[in-house]
Amino acid sequence: MKKTIVVSAVNLRKGGTLTILRNCLEYLSTLAQTGDYRIVALVHKKELAFYPGIEYIEMPWTIRNWLLRLWCEYVTMYRISKQLSPVYLWFSLHDSTPNVKAQKRAVYCHNPFPFYQWKWRELFLNYKIVCFAWFSKYIYRINIHKNQWILVQQEWIREAFLRMFRLNPKQIIVTLPASASTYCSSETFQKQHSAYHFLFASYGDIHKNFETVCRAAKLLEKEIGTDKFKVILTISGTENRYARWLYKRWGNVRSIDFAGFMSKEKLYDTYAGTDCLLFPSRVETWGLPISEFAAFGKPMLLADLPYAHETAAGSGRTAFFNPEKPEELKEQMKRLVEGDTSFLKALPETDIPQPVTRTWEELFSLLSD
Repeated sequence: MKKTIVVSAVNLRKGGTLTILRNCLEYLSTLAQTGDYRIVALVHKKELAFYPGIEYIEMPWTIRNWLLRLWCEYVTMYRISKQLSPVYLWFSLHDSTPNVKAQKRAVYCHNPFPFYQWKWRELFLNYKIVCFAWFSKYIYRINIHKNQWILVQQEWIREAFLRMFRLNPKQIIVTLPASASTYCSSETFQKQHSAYHFLFASYGDIHKNFETVCRAAKLLEKEIGTDKFKVILTISGTENRYARWLYKRWGNVRSIDFAGFMSKEKLYDTYAGTDCLLFPSRVETWGLPISEFAAFGKPMLLADLPYAHETAAGSGRTAFFNPEKPEELKEQMKRLVEGDTSFLKALPETDIPQPVTRTWEELFSLLSD
């Protein structure tokens, strides 16, 4: 008899979380094609992550508001679990633990907002993230002890969960994202500029802290002029209220390029033509651009926070700055523009206690124990 594995991921639609969904279903697709497993995926729309051998249940209505999302998690999914019974493993990829009937349960916790220190002005720029930061710790708490396994991406989150929810350390798996691969880049892009290029690659979410980069760039431009450096941002300034606020305040800074969204291929070309990565985000569970850019062996200036230290482990040319002090970032940027790299350090690899997995094969082998 086939074992049924259900993956619930109805709110994963963009960015790193969508990458996680795709990688997960890509691996489970190979299991489905062996004939030993039935794989069912609950998703927003199947076009976002379509792989052969997987049965899809589309649930686009869950994004309309949080009441519908909660109804889905604790009512609709229970009905689905009974219809699919017996379910061998129910794997929730989006933080919350749904009310379901299953032999085993696991939840992937990639939302860092229970640990986010929000600011009052953010209520006006993006009140949803402030509200989410406030109540997400309570959403995490519901049913969390019914899971056999809780998955996180970094050791600091495991330690925080142990304190916050009083879990068994052996229940929490540090699931490391796959190593970044490098795309071929165009020679013309690499050689077409003489100014020192910085890049901050991210979506225009308020916790990403674009304002620290913008303030630092404005200070540096005032000090050394406009022709010696360029800061590339992967937002256009039109995406949302926060992005519009950023563009209104710093859109006239000549050294800042509001370049807009980039495809993965274009982003890797931009990595190849960039001299240094900036990453000022106030909270992350990983920080994918850090590990992607680290593969190029170039300088990185990162927020001095636990997530960045773990993600950058093993990188060769890295420095950290206080994400609330643009003057500190400006000084580091200035040193790089002037050719001073003496403050950059090689970071040692981190030794992460078990249980820890590095591939989806390792993970599902552990979940099946």
